[in-house]
Amino acid sequence: MRSRKNEYVITKEEVHGYANEWLANALKLDYQGRKCSDYVILQILLLAAARVVSVLAACRDLADAPTSATVLNALDGSLPEIQELERRLNLSLVRKIPPALKRKSRVLAIDLTLLPYYGQPHQDEKEIYRSKSKAGTSSFHAYATVVVIHKGYRYTLALTRVEAGESMKEVVQRLLSIVRRRGVKIRYLLLDKGFFTVSVMTYLKRARYGFIIPAFPRGRAKANVPPTGLRALLKKKNGYYREKLEGRQEKKKISTVVTICVSSKDYVEKKTDRKRRKKILFALWKVRRTPREIREIYRKRFGIETSYRQMNEARIKTCTRDPRLRLLFVAIASVLRNVWVWIHFRFAKDKHRVEPTLFLALLRFKEMLLWITQIVQDILGADKTGGLDFATFHRLTKAGSS
Repeated sequence: MRSRKNEYVITKEEVHGYANEWLANALKLDYQGRKCSDYVILQILLLAAARVVSVLAACRDLADAPTSATVLNALDGSLPEIQELERRLNLSLVRKIPPALKRKSRVLAIDLTLLPYYGQPHQDEKEIYRSKSKAGTSSFHAYATVVVIHKGYRYTLALTRVEAGESMKEVVQRLLSIVRRRGVKIRYLLLDKGFFTVSVMTYLKRARYGFIIPAFPRGRAKANVPPTGLRALLKKKNGYYREKLEGRQEKKKISTVVTICVSSKDYVEKKTDRKRRKKILFALWKVRRTPREIREIYRKRFGIETSYRQMNEARIKTCTRDPRLRLLFVAIASVLRNVWVWIHFRFAKDKHRVEPTLFLALLRFKEMLLWITQIVQDILGADKTGGLDFATFHRLTKAGSS
């Protein structure tokens, strides 16, 4: 009789085991109730993430699970302070970091993601990050991530909360400090346009990190006034120009000199179907490429948007105001995605070539989440309800009509 190990390249139980191990060893939840243990709590969180539902819905759909109130109370009592929780969650992200990422210097991308929030702060006003209105609100819970881009893979190395009033320089310093502890060497950085500040570029130059950041002129153009500074570069030919940028840091004026790359992008306007050309500016340092290559290199950063989309496909739904739980739910989604990336990296062919052979069609991210759902349902029992019973129907319809 063939063994299960020889029958499958990887099993559902192994995938669930990786996700469970990465989170359990880092979180170290210490809670032992009569029906609610740290193991049970973790299974409920995995199911809620895999199905993209709330903890309440996950508990309701498991026959042998405790109530959602019990689970949330257990989490409230067993989770550490938010700084320690963030440290532990960052460890879970790199539980099995691919060794190849440490062999050579790598290109890293830093981005800021804003999750819309419609409530009040839990304890401190700093919990809520204010930004341009999106999805009907200007209040967000903000998180910054650093991702290594290697041969088509995007592996999250670090995650951190961003509080209101916190400078982007502090966020970048914190992320790069975590990266250095992971032993990953930095070739250069691709940063989101939100990091286009003089303080960030001054810090990166002092730390000797090359970077590419989209540059854009701030403020409105004045009528009948010739453009100056970055606006004037939009009229220039493709190429490189030295520019002195000025800003403020802790109420002090600071300045730095960077190279601005002017690169053109051709596109077709949808309404008129006419060909158009758009000038794009990039601030860069210690990166030597042609303007076209700079634009193509930065395009790799847009793959992070796919990572965020996949993260939202595994982010537990919640209306809690507790920033610890919100951070936990975002990190669990990121860990599950890292598990998926690590599995594909493990079974890729021609890993040492420029473009390895991937087999993404063999295990899609949503399929991996389905596997985790099935295993947790086997452990805690799937909902055994046969349907909507008459007693519940009559009770609810009677209450609704009264």
